[in-house]
Amino acid sequence: MKLLVLLFGFALCVLTAALTHALDANGQLEDPVLQTRFERITKDLRCLVCQNESIADSNVELAGDLRRQVQEMLIAGKSDEAIFDFMTERYGDFVRFNPPLEPKTLLIWGAPFAVLVLGIGIIFRVVRRRSRMPLDDEPTPGSP
Repeated sequence: MKLLVLLFGFALCVLTAALTHALDANGQLEDPVLQTRFERITKDLRCLVCQNESIADSNVELAGDLRRQVQEMLIAGKSDEAIFDFMTERYGDFVRFNPPLEPKTLLIWGAPFAVLVLGIGIIFRVVRRRSRMPLDDEPTPGSP
């Protein structure tokens, strides 16, 4: 048991040292490639509190926690897809601004096109009906 606690403490110290070494004084990642990936990922993840902002733009505490979690995963060497998969598994497809095209997200992707087709159909039908209606200035046959 003491060995387990000692190993856990050692792992925690190593992780803390890696995190502090990987971040600069402003809290940004020292590696510019990782920082670019971090910015792209946080722009693609939706704040669960604000809902119309990314976690990169949100000042809510939860968004800050999610940003730190993304930083930790990047430092740990996780791929972008692994980070998105983790966030999606934990918070659902709603957390992504661009959810993947799957059978369960087909409605999300298809709804705008369906509404567009429906709108075009309605406009076409109204225009066609109006073109068949007589004009008011034309005399009807048999009127004085």
